[in-house]
Amino acid sequence: MSDITLNSGLTDGQTIEPASRPNLDKGFNPLTMILFFGILAAGAIFVAYSIYVDIDATGTKVTTYLPYILLFIALLIALGFEFVNGFHDTANAVATVIYTHSLPAEFAVMWSGFFNFLGVLLSSGAVAFGIVSLLPVELILQVGSSAGFAMVFALLIAAIVWNLGTWYFGLPASSSHTLIGSIIGVGVANAVMRGRDGTSGVDWTKATEIGYALLLSPLFGFCMAALLLLALKLVVRNRALYEAPEGNKPPPLWIRGLLIATCTGVSFAHGSNDGQKGMGLIMLILIGTVPTAYALNRALPESQVVKFQQTSEAAAKVIAAKGAGHSIIGDPRPAVTQYVSLHKINEGTYPSLAVLVKDVGDQVQKYGTLSKVPAEAVGNTRNDMYLTSEAIRFLMKDKENDLNKEEIATLNAYKGSLDSATKFIPTWVKIAVAIALGLGTMIGWKRIVITVGEKIGKTHLTYAQGASAELVAAGTIGAADIFGLPVSTTHVLSSGVAGTMAANGSGLQMATIRNLLMAWVLTLPAAICLSAGLYVLFSHLF
Repeated sequence: MSDITLNSGLTDGQTIEPASRPNLDKGFNPLTMILFFGILAAGAIFVAYSIYVDIDATGTKVTTYLPYILLFIALLIALGFEFVNGFHDTANAVATVIYTHSLPAEFAVMWSGFFNFLGVLLSSGAVAFGIVSLLPVELILQVGSSAGFAMVFALLIAAIVWNLGTWYFGLPASSSHTLIGSIIGVGVANAVMRGRDGTSGVDWTKATEIGYALLLSPLFGFCMAALLLLALKLVVRNRALYEAPEGNKPPPLWIRGLLIATCTGVSFAHGSNDGQKGMGLIMLILIGTVPTAYALNRALPESQVVKFQQTSEAAAKVIAAKGAGHSIIGDPRPAVTQYVSLHKINEGTYPSLAVLVKDVGDQVQKYGTLSKVPAEAVGNTRNDMYLTSEAIRFLMKDKENDLNKEEIATLNAYKGSLDSATKFIPTWVKIAVAIALGLGTMIGWKRIVITVGEKIGKTHLTYAQGASAELVAAGTIGAADIFGLPVSTTHVLSSGVAGTMAANGSGLQMATIRNLLMAWVLTLPAAICLSAGLYVLFSHLF
């Protein structure tokens, strides 16, 4: 008979205190802390050296240190967001292995931190720029301005404040949800301050797409984890899999291996998805402060530049044909910017875009390679490329444009060439974010782990429940990463645990479920209000 007492008669809000509760109070030994701060210091030196090398390679002469001070502060805040994200979200990945005694708490946290690190390093970057595309286009084009810095500082600080608040109360709220809300808040505030309708400050098509991913992923996690547990019961008849741990005894080797593998998968998937959110914002910061080094991908090979010329000519023909019969006089950029901001086509949209495509092609052809674009022209070339790419993205989505499959393929190829020149992430940025997320995993994890391990269900987590929730979470996050959509590790895994408890008939602690739902519902409006208020404040300060 196990020394665990499973009490299914708990009242709402009452937490379980199983006899086999893992030891969560064992601190890190001094050597671990020395290693922690050593990695932190090495990471800071590596970031500073990488920026110095990149700037030096452009031949830029430093005349004032103010932009670099702003760069340092902004990078500190961006990496701070990823650090908080690490200890806020990744606790979900280790809760199951800790509460099934598959790994000691301190080892599980370091193990998860390492695979978060790998996940970030091997990520695609698609999620990073999916997040950035939600921001107002005029702020992205002027990210080095006071309004640009106000935007970055407001959304990052708002996200950090809300994440820390929910962490303090042990609520597994979503960092993804928080960041999306912060971005929407900045977009709405920026539109209102410019005398426009607040709804015009956000790409609502992209926001809706991301919103569906955030909304449906926890429901998917709940249902799929419940179904997976029921399927396991039909297929695998080993009784040990469906029982709570005996005392502090680790599970059988094969079960332990399964749980460690699922924890590893969630940690890696979390790094590959959540780590990218900070990357996109860091790239905006770098473009705003040091455009000569980071506005264009100077590492792009000449073969890609040749391909760019080919796709540019093909796209120009498609766009010019659509704008036949109309012509423009003067700068085409205001008309294209207005289209990207408002998503409304008028008779000047196609001819303006055709002129802009030709201008971009002429600029690239003039210099031969992106590495030879002079410092004073880099910012303008990058903005033209970004603006053209966003305009084409909306044109391909707009059903009123009546584009056939061949035309869409041509425009898509040209957009890919534009994105390879402007949407890139240097290796050192990935490493810096990986270090921040990995180290964050090792700090502050306890509060969320206790909530997931003890306060969702009325009985102790079993091996099968832990494995089912982790497998579904890893699969869901991995799929979202492929499609460039941000999802919440927190929501998927905590709802997965709840799903297994419901399927097992273990019962749910409704007070905790209510708190989780309340945090889920309040996160978006709270983040919107926080970031909007901070944006207005910082706009006046800067």
